[in-house]
Amino acid sequence: MNAQPGAIAPAAVSLRPMRVTDLDAVMAIELQAYPFPWTRGIFRDCLQAGYALWVFERGQTLLGYGVLSVAADEAHVLNLCTAPGNEGQGLGRRMLAALLKIARANGACRTFLEVRPSNHRAITLYERSGFNEIGRRPRYYPAHAGREDAIVMAIELLD
Repeated sequence: MNAQPGAIAPAAVSLRPMRVTDLDAVMAIELQAYPFPWTRGIFRDCLQAGYALWVFERGQTLLGYGVLSVAADEAHVLNLCTAPGNEGQGLGRRMLAALLKIARANGACRTFLEVRPSNHRAITLYERSGFNEIGRRPRYYPAHAGREDAIVMAIELLD
């Protein structure tokens, strides 16, 4: 789509580390996005543990976030979320690429994640980004009808 002459360009989306002061906005997104959301305490604990927590923002509005842990030579994407209504803009792809770059910079040789089999959009994102299914964790996630398996995916971080 071409911009009309004199039209104002949309504000750029920026990526920055998450701060404690972001938790209200992060929780608002988390509660909208997931039927079984993380708690504020989980995000706070991840911040205190020194995990890589990043947010996307446009102006003063948070559009998504990602959480990554790195230990030894492995990383784990713990949470990746785009605010409802902002899907389809490539934000998830950009956040995942940023998290993988952080993993590499911290010496990780591979990155893992779990995803619900019912989350087709996320599975497509991960597969297009180079992740492969390596296993399943039976009854891993809470679900309305009991429990749901997790697909375990991994990517080798090659130079």
